[in-house]
Parts: sequence; structure tokens; C-alpha cells
Amino acid sequence: MAVKWGLLAVALMACNAPADTKGADATGEQAKSAATKIAATKKPATKEPTAKAAPTLSAEEQIWLDTHNMARARYGRTPLIWDEALERDAHIWAQNLARTQQFEHADVQGQGENLWMGTRAAYPSHAMVQSWVDEEVYMKSGAFPNVSTTGNWADVGHMTQILWPTTTRVGCAKASSASDDYMVCRYSPPGNWRGEAFDATRK
Repeated sequence: MAVKWGLLAVALMACNAPADTKGADATGEQAKSAATKIAATKKPATKEPTAKAAPTLSAEEQIWLDTHNMARARYGRTPLIWDEALERDAHIWAQNLARTQQFEHADVQGQGENLWMGTRAAYPSHAMVQSWVDEEVYMKSGAFPNVSTTGNWADVGHMTQILWPTTTRVGCAKASSASDDYMVCRYSPPGNWRGEAFDATRK
């Protein structure tokens, strides 16, 4: 996954897998991005959040949601709905990452999680989610985790979570340290379930 804004964003891979740190560009600056870990074969029972009136989103939140849904539309997926409870959970973890400056997944159950980190104020809002969407060039149809042309599911795990067909809701938040921005997206129901079919065909 390469990001072409002069600085490089690095993604840490999707919920239940080891972190995957991408390289740095010639400037020596780095950004990171982490997707949800690979999920177990058997799904736990998950409870859908109670439906509420559509929240009022900030301009940045709307960009994050729109970037998710434009990607989903290309693959015939239904749009994700913004969920304030997921946003609150994402905000708590983003603040923790900014405070500790430890780029790692939360020990969370019943939610998918994508992480992103980059030099503070160096990236436009859409670039954070777009860095995950760019993984689509390596996606292929198959039973998860056999969904990457590289042979490593972690190369596409952010995007497969974004596209997971049974995921219906998303909430994202960003927090900053003195030097870096940290963005967390949470998903419900979570995706990337081992053994489940994943269709990477554009519609």
C-alpha cells in the first residue's frame, strides 16, 4: 500500500492479525495503518446497535463515511451507516494511542477495527481511509483468508473489512499526539471471518 502525498502512511492489519508495518518514503517520514485482526472460524453472537435517528456528522466524519461507501458501491455492497456508539469506542482508543504513542489494536470483541497513523496535519481526511481502499489492487475472490494475490491476507485486510458484506455500521475518530495523528474505525458486525466466502468482483 503506497500513499502518494509526500509522506507515507503505514497500515497495521485487520482485527485479529499481527500488525503489519509498511515502509517509509524517501523523506524518512512514516505513517501507519492497522486493519482488523483475522476473526475466528465461529462467530460469536453479536447484537446490532439499536436504530436511531441519523447523527449529524462533522465534515471530516462525512468524508470518512463517504470514502467507505464509495468503495463499497463499486463492489455492489450496501452503504454503511454511521454509528455513534462505534464512534465513541473508536474515539476512546484513538485517544489511548495518541497518549501512549503505541500503535496497536485494542482487545475488543464484537467489533472490527482498522487503524491508521500519520504525521500530524500532513494528510487530507480522505487519504486515511483511501490508504486502506488502495489495497483493492491485491484483492481476489476466495474463502477468507485466501483473498490476496500476494498470498498474504494482511495486504488486503483493511479493504476486506471495509467491503465485508455483513458489516452494516461504522464509526471513526481521530486523536493527535504532538507529532502524529491516529485514526480508528470500528465496524459492526465485524468482518474477516475465517472460512467465509469473499467476493472481490466489481459490479
